[in-house]
Amino acid sequence: MSAPVAVTIEGSVGIIELARPEKFNCLSLDVHERISAARAEFEANPDMRAILIRAQGKHFCTGADLTEVKGKLNDPAALDHFIAFGMKNLRALETSSLPVVVAVQGLCLAGGIELMLACDVCFAAETAQFGDQHAQFGLIPGWGGSQRLTRLMGQRRALDLMFSARWLDAGEAKEAGLVNYIVPDADLHKSALEYCQKIATRSRPGIAEMKRLAREGADLGIDQQMRLERDAAVRALPSDDVAEGLDAFENRRAPEFKT
Repeated sequence: MSAPVAVTIEGSVGIIELARPEKFNCLSLDVHERISAARAEFEANPDMRAILIRAQGKHFCTGADLTEVKGKLNDPAALDHFIAFGMKNLRALETSSLPVVVAVQGLCLAGGIELMLACDVCFAAETAQFGDQHAQFGLIPGWGGSQRLTRLMGQRRALDLMFSARWLDAGEAKEAGLVNYIVPDADLHKSALEYCQKIATRSRPGIAEMKRLAREGADLGIDQQMRLERDAAVRALPSDDVAEGLDAFENRRAPEFKT
């Protein structure tokens, strides 16, 4: 049996690919563990600059592996571990020092949309569809969907999406702030990888710090947000990467960051 997650490297981009197309790339505990291990491996590799999450087959991901969930319903400890580990895994993607880009084709539903929401930038194929299916089956989100949807869409739109269990097409998802780029289906993986490769030319510490500021500052008041950024800027300005960037600007050349 082939692995449910394929892990590869393209230059300075680490690729995590859901590889259960026959099961619509549903998320089992094993899949979460493999995503977590790959992320940690990429973070520990100083040559890595970005992570790309994508999926094989017609659909990105239609949610949790419900067969596995049903098998744990009479075991509260196992069920709690399944939910807790999935939540921890997605939180680790969200707070990773590396930028995380996701490429979505076909259906992105329930646990699939929760995975997508934990990423930083989303590419969608023109025919992609997004939805939260939990309410349709008497379920509730368990991997952060209720919180991240609300933060990105606003409370009224998020509650409507959760209550109605309706699907958004790629255009609606972009208008709602869930998607950054819509590309032809055939170009999805190529376009997302090219974006990651562009990020890979940036300063890794600089990108990591911008991501941290955006994530941590979201829960602070404006004065605390400004202090957070001020302190970060003071720390960053004397760095070798900033020196390289300024020299490149002055000499009209592309910078070559070493860190």
